[in-house]
Amino acid sequence: MTRSAPIDDINENNLVVTAPKTHAAGVEAVVVALDRGIAQAGIVRTARSLLRLNQRDGTDCPGCAWPESQGHRKTAEFCENGAKAVAEESTLRTVTPEFWAKHSIAELATKTEYWLGNQGRITHPVVIRPGDTHYSQISWDDAFELIGEQIRATVPDRTVFYTSGRTANESAFMYQLFARSIGTNNLPDCSNMCHESSGSALNPTIGIGKGTVSLEDIHQAELIFVVGQNPGTNHPRMLSALAECKDNGGKIVAVNPLPEAGLFNFMDPQTPKGVVGKGTNLADEFLQIKVGGDLALFQALGHLLLEEEARVPGSVIDHEFVAANTDGIEAYRAARSVIDWAETKKATGLDRAAIETVAKLLIASKATIICWALGLTQQPHSVNTLKEIINLLLLQGNFGKPGAGACPVRGHSNVQGDRTMGVWEKPKEAMLAALDAEFGIVSPREHGLDSVDTVDAFVHDRVDVFVSMGGNFALACSDTDLLEKAMQRVGLTVHVSTKPNRSHVMHGLTSLILPTLGRTDTDDKHPSGRQVLSVEDSMSVVRTTQGRLDPVSEHLLAEPVIIARMAHAALGDDHAVDWKAMAEDYDVVRDHISRVIPGFVDFNVRLKTKNGFVLPNPPRDTRTFATDIGLARFTVSPIEYLSAPEGHLILQTIRSHDQYNTTFYGLDDRYRGIKNGRRVILIHEDDVTELGFADRDMVDVISTYQGVERRADTFRLVVYPTPRGCAAAYFPEANALMHRELVARESNTPGYKAMTVRFVAAGADA
Repeated sequence: MTRSAPIDDINENNLVVTAPKTHAAGVEAVVVALDRGIAQAGIVRTARSLLRLNQRDGTDCPGCAWPESQGHRKTAEFCENGAKAVAEESTLRTVTPEFWAKHSIAELATKTEYWLGNQGRITHPVVIRPGDTHYSQISWDDAFELIGEQIRATVPDRTVFYTSGRTANESAFMYQLFARSIGTNNLPDCSNMCHESSGSALNPTIGIGKGTVSLEDIHQAELIFVVGQNPGTNHPRMLSALAECKDNGGKIVAVNPLPEAGLFNFMDPQTPKGVVGKGTNLADEFLQIKVGGDLALFQALGHLLLEEEARVPGSVIDHEFVAANTDGIEAYRAARSVIDWAETKKATGLDRAAIETVAKLLIASKATIICWALGLTQQPHSVNTLKEIINLLLLQGNFGKPGAGACPVRGHSNVQGDRTMGVWEKPKEAMLAALDAEFGIVSPREHGLDSVDTVDAFVHDRVDVFVSMGGNFALACSDTDLLEKAMQRVGLTVHVSTKPNRSHVMHGLTSLILPTLGRTDTDDKHPSGRQVLSVEDSMSVVRTTQGRLDPVSEHLLAEPVIIARMAHAALGDDHAVDWKAMAEDYDVVRDHISRVIPGFVDFNVRLKTKNGFVLPNPPRDTRTFATDIGLARFTVSPIEYLSAPEGHLILQTIRSHDQYNTTFYGLDDRYRGIKNGRRVILIHEDDVTELGFADRDMVDVISTYQGVERRADTFRLVVYPTPRGCAAAYFPEANALMHRELVARESNTPGYKAMTVRFVAAGADA
């Protein structure tokens, strides 16, 4: 039986803290997943959606971007958090015009994202105009006319087109075409906030901004590093792949500031061993590193590998590979020839013996994969850290062979596909030239705004129209307080959304909410019949996705239709692009893509094959590297790490187990033992005492960046096994502490894992 939307909001006084768990998944995960699905969507819709999730000709999970097997797939080819994501989207709870009439903006502004998101699916387009206190219903025709008027009334550089990773390939392609037809490259997306550092490190060193491994490589690896990520919560299906690696004799090294349950024991509920509670022990070694210490760790490992090579020539370096495919080995060898172990300990918090133990595993391995996620990408020195990973992989020839390579683990489903389709503020000339030739337009060449630049543009009143294709920009970005105030000064904000979120409340002078179909919804209101979309997973596999559930409202439009009608309203009947043809038949979109985007020749034909198709990847496929010199690069970086002044800690943001990005499924972070509350600071017991506080004290948190302070009030200190000098808080509650100029240098990714903070008693003066 479905349950109604929650009436009460989060009450932090109900916080419950228990001991962290040492295993992930198990039967409990199945029970929780089914309970959430039935509560939101009922038994029938839950069964229909889950049984088709991640199956061939089924629905790609709207959660993470972990790939599916190219071979046999399980009946339940999804994880607990994937089931929660589907429950959120397939819910029978609805947000009707009556909801907006009942709740004023002033009231909704007091609600948390948990309350807003759990109200249900938006059923009708709504608008709020200057002086209004409530959103009210608007017709689709009037909504598009309003968008067209506002875009034509300003200049292209004062329009911004944001997107999240939920958007499918076809929608993303049309969206970037729309922006460039308007005349701007202002195309910020969620990649800017997560794996932009990965692309900034990989492109100049190996010639491609993506990972170089397949799912089968994970199974075949002799050694896998899992660094700066929490797979048990953020991409739980990865645990099955790691377990298969262990079953095949592989070893796993976990590197993370927090001892996450998913790094240790995985109880697969689809196996007898997982059901009886034994599970698979995953990490052979766990390095509990200080936040920001990874660069020093990988430099130390490089030193130890070269030291062993000097002791036993030919035992470590793949000399044939290095000579034929790389540049810069001698400079790298010289830089890593010496090491300051005392400084390495200060940077990492790790003893030399622990690092040497891991180095021995690396030396012995003939096929190594290094995986990473946001724990490495959101530091000022993130790009250099990732380049050090590439150095290690190059040294042993870990490209273009089974079980080896670089593996940035992308978050949101199709966040990688959006970038492939051209959603990027810094497009390459080849892509723009192909776009212009295909459509007869002239794309702008000047680089546009990324996500951090967009925040700055908001703050300095340089935005007139902001269009958001999914996502929750106000809550996802840094400098939350300044951003929210600034967004309310914009002339028009447009949100293509499925459910209410904070960005709808922090709206422009005029604001539209346009309800769209989700991944699980049937998309069949087209002259050519039911439509199919496509996505690209974290390992460059392109496959179909199609929903089979009846939409909760007849007033929802598909994203390609919304984009086409916005473009037609803004650009007029005489524009060179036939938007109507693409909206009516997505095969038309794919034909255009096949002639514009490399790797998509015969897109429509190849998409219909059993498993879709894999995009070209030169380092993996042919051991070639498309850098400007045609070789992979060893690089040299100075040691760099995070260090807080006395009385301060280094704070990183994390997600709870009941959360995906800014969407809160519930209030139970059960692997960490935190329940019913979110405004917590996880802190080492010695740091609590040293700073003059006690476990469960209420504090206000003050961050400092270049002498400028930010403040977030009423957090509860919770003693937790973190490294000394480091603390953790949930994203996005801690985003208000993030100064927008604290970024990874080359990528401009926000430094959510690098905040310097101190505490004062709740309500006290700073």
